[in-house]
Amino acid sequence: MRPFKIPDIAQRVFSDFTWHRARDQRNVFLTFDDGPVAGVTDFVLEALDKRRMKATFFMVGDNVSRSHDLARQVGEAGHGIGNHTYHHLRGAKTSAARYLQDVENCREIIREKTGARPTLFRPPYGSISCRQKNVLKKDYEIVLWDLISWDFVPGMSPNRSLRKLRETTRNGSIVLFHDQEKSRHFLKSMLPGYLDYLAGSGYTTQLL
Repeated sequence: MRPFKIPDIAQRVFSDFTWHRARDQRNVFLTFDDGPVAGVTDFVLEALDKRRMKATFFMVGDNVSRSHDLARQVGEAGHGIGNHTYHHLRGAKTSAARYLQDVENCREIIREKTGARPTLFRPPYGSISCRQKNVLKKDYEIVLWDLISWDFVPGMSPNRSLRKLRETTRNGSIVLFHDQEKSRHFLKSMLPGYLDYLAGSGYTTQLL
């Protein structure tokens, strides 16, 4: 079984990372990883705009290079932009030197194509070594998540994901989605319902 909620004990043990925001305010923080991807990111932007909601997009540098107009639209729409490495590297399987250079390359392409200067970083797969983490913490807040939709997993039921997120969302939750090709059909089926649930439950979506 895939957990939709990260256990509280794991969040306490790995306290160097940001898992959630303040629990005393009725805010939720939507995040989308791996874009921008045509046909997916633009769908997400439209769904958010329709409901006047905001999100933070952790972008892969290579996709920014391929779809820079779409990346720029994210910023112009008032959404946040974070760094997700240039080549979507798994930190635990990558040398510190290569990983850190990849992060820097992502920052530069985001700055060049969108004008944004990311201060938020999310490691792909949630995988990062102690050395990588300690260096990046000097320039970034390293953001993980306390809720995950599993939108990229083949066979995951959008209805089940929606039900589980409704059950586990709470004040300050950081919710992980992906604006990538694997998530295209899942998002179109599930995301509008979740956004409507947030609005109907009195949650406000905020930038990280």
